[in-house]
Amino acid sequence: MPSLTGVLSQLQAERQKMLKEVGKLDHAIGVIRGLNNTTGSLSARPRSRMSLAARRRIAAAQRVRWAKWKAAQKKAA
Repeated sequence: MPSLTGVLSQLQAERQKMLKEVGKLDHAIGVIRGLNNTTGSLSARPRSRMSLAARRRIAAAQRVRWAKWKAAQKKAA
């Protein structure tokens, strides 16, 4: 019959192997989660949302820029 000390050391060694494997799995999960981020980083940061008013201001400013560009194209032609 094996001694309890030998069995205990085998169980501890097996536990260490399993902890190492779990660490590898955690790393792989983190890498895969990082692929979903637009920045490519491993940290999952929530994206900020722009208000409707801000989007409208940006769209209006872009329309003004396009109008200036189109006017300049007509003058050049």
